[in-house]
Amino acid sequence: MRSRELRFGLGVFFLSLGVLLVRFLVPRPVGMADNGDGWRLLCDLGGRHPELKSEFYVHFSYGPGSACKSDYISSQAWLDWFASKLGKALGSSAELNLLVLGAITCVLVAGGVAATVLGLELSRRNRVIAAVLLLLVMADSAFFGYFASVLSEGAGFVGMLLMTGGLLLMSRTGAGRYWGAAVTVVGALIGLNAKSQTLLLIPLFVLALALVRPLGRRGWGRWLLPLGVLVVVGAGTAAVQAHGDPANAEYREANMYHVVFDSIVDGQHDTDADLAALGLPPSAKKFIGTGWWAAHPWTDADYNGFRDKISRRNVAQYYAAHPTRTLQILQQGAVDTLTARPSRLGSFAESSGLPPMAQEYRVPVFSGLSALAAPLGLFVLVPLWLLIGWAGIRAFRRRAREYGIVVFFLLLFAVGQFGLSALGEGVEGVKHQLLTLFPTFLAVVFAVLSLFPRPARPVPEEVQEEEPVTEVFDAFREPEESAFR
Repeated sequence: MRSRELRFGLGVFFLSLGVLLVRFLVPRPVGMADNGDGWRLLCDLGGRHPELKSEFYVHFSYGPGSACKSDYISSQAWLDWFASKLGKALGSSAELNLLVLGAITCVLVAGGVAATVLGLELSRRNRVIAAVLLLLVMADSAFFGYFASVLSEGAGFVGMLLMTGGLLLMSRTGAGRYWGAAVTVVGALIGLNAKSQTLLLIPLFVLALALVRPLGRRGWGRWLLPLGVLVVVGAGTAAVQAHGDPANAEYREANMYHVVFDSIVDGQHDTDADLAALGLPPSAKKFIGTGWWAAHPWTDADYNGFRDKISRRNVAQYYAAHPTRTLQILQQGAVDTLTARPSRLGSFAESSGLPPMAQEYRVPVFSGLSALAAPLGLFVLVPLWLLIGWAGIRAFRRRAREYGIVVFFLLLFAVGQFGLSALGEGVEGVKHQLLTLFPTFLAVVFAVLSLFPRPARPVPEEVQEEEPVTEVFDAFREPEESAFR
């Protein structure tokens, strides 16, 4: 990588970091309150405050707590562990200080923005525009608070940004390819292992690596580096998923319970017909609208009589036989996706003086527009995805394949995650669909950037031709001496 490029990348990194830190701390720190799932990550650190109302305020400091065990797998635990060690090294008495965690995440995001900008084959001015657009997504109020929280969405956001930046760098020539490979490995290990939902990225990541092709590279010169990245990421992901609950299987029944009694049988449609279609007795009505953890249905004799019906196969058969109801559920999922902000999670500390569950809207550009369009649901989301897909196809046709790769990488994950959350989780739809909205917004940015003109590639200097020898006509040519005398 040339020194001029390196200086520009460092400039983007430090400016982005400064903007993100100001965004994080001024005039008061922002984060995301715990929806009740934070204990799964705090267990490994030994920090917990069960007596506090976690949803009202962000608790930026977690002291020692009672011992607990969780098999929950998330790369967010790595960031939490590093923040815990760094915080103690800096003199913090907390087991986890979210101010330290937020600063660490800001560094990773700034690095992802810089790597992405360096991977774009654009003019200097358009690269600056790209950095601004990326920062508007990463600093958006719908996503930024998760960078200082005990939830795992932040790791997913960071991982996806780093993966896209790394893939773009791997499409370039020279030493930048190897920097791109390193960024891709870090981003993939964080992003793929952030949540059970992000495991859906694995086949898309493999496909993206197969399509990466630097200009002029053929044979082993093309395949060796992507294969090395794939081996490292594959081995790392397999090792991570082997030490815990793979894909969080312990929550499958809880998810299906909420799908049945929150999404399908919601009390607002033909309840009796839906129960009958699912093979459930009329007595199951008492579970409508209840939560798995609050209702403790496994202790109920009636529930245990039809517990085998609370399964993914049964739910899938219902969807296949009821396309209209399925479309209604997907429409609600689209509304949740575009809503962007869970209404019951606060953004500030209790010491801020703000009321419980107060939320911040400092950077509402993308999420603000989507919230306005939220009531339209699929009528906005589907056309937006089609436009993004068109931009990706255009990029491939115009030999800007690196844009097409990242656009479809993000778009296909967003569509798959949308269906997974809308049809397979059934509760907390707005929060769960953040992993749909974030890659959609990021794909919008790359779709727009793919329309920017590329700078003209340097043309090799023309070699000056030697002046031709002056032709001598025969009339003026000196007669040759005859061989005969």
